[in-house]
Amino acid sequence: MLIQSDFYSDLLDNLADGIYFTDMDGRIVYWSKGAEHVSGYNGSEVLGKRCNENILMHIDASGCSLCHDGCPLRAAALKGEVNEADVFLLHKTGARIPIHMRTLPLRDSTGKIIGAVEVFRDNTIHARMAERLAKMEELALLDSLTGLPNRRYLLTQIYAHLEEFRRAGWTFGILFIDIDDFKMINDKYGHDTGDRMLGMVAKTLDANSRFFDAVGRWGGEEFVAIIHNIQFNVLKDIAERFRMLVEQSALNSLHVTISVGGTLAVIEDDPESVVRRADSNLYKAKKAGKNRIHLDLPPPPA
Repeated sequence: MLIQSDFYSDLLDNLADGIYFTDMDGRIVYWSKGAEHVSGYNGSEVLGKRCNENILMHIDASGCSLCHDGCPLRAAALKGEVNEADVFLLHKTGARIPIHMRTLPLRDSTGKIIGAVEVFRDNTIHARMAERLAKMEELALLDSLTGLPNRRYLLTQIYAHLEEFRRAGWTFGILFIDIDDFKMINDKYGHDTGDRMLGMVAKTLDANSRFFDAVGRWGGEEFVAIIHNIQFNVLKDIAERFRMLVEQSALNSLHVTISVGGTLAVIEDDPESVVRRADSNLYKAKKAGKNRIHLDLPPPPA
């Protein structure tokens, strides 16, 4: 066993960061309370398993898997390398959440490498927003199923952003997001699975949005993201990241994709017109084959 002392185990368990140790065969021999909190997996579900056995399934920002080729944990154990990176893990709910990870070799008292350790923390800024969410719930601005802001809240934010745009010139964009073939999921697997799938997509979108942006449930299987102070190319990058991360998420073994339509607001817009334009681009993404994004520049000012 790599951890011999209850003192050190208790100490590590009181850290907020997730920590786990692997032996030279890549088997997980220690899993901290922080790792349980960040990943959703408790120790009994992972201890004794290899880290690449469909547990955390790290991917990079391009969607490439790190669990086989280029695994930083294996590089730490076999080569003594120390690595640090911002990646995405697969939460137990199936959602993709951003983490900051650091991997390093684990050595015995003689300096011999006997395994590797990964320290990781949740990069989701929204984890610090509990007070704000409680206030929104009190004002009936949260969707009860997903815990995201609801359509009423989103409309008030779009109105406020338009006023800010006219007053200060701060641009913003709208992304209209729809789960592909969601009716088929409900029909084939039942509404309970459909509700869990909605929660998984909601968590993936929310965990990977910026602190000052807003992502909410518009209704049914539709979500809207309000992207603040943005330029067109960056709006496209955010839309593509959302699409890729949902595609890389999974509810047990069940995968789902999204289509995304987007646009930038213009001075002449009202909340209905800017959402309608994003929705129209969503329709174009669906028509082009689903699991894709479609954004175009808004019409020039009148």
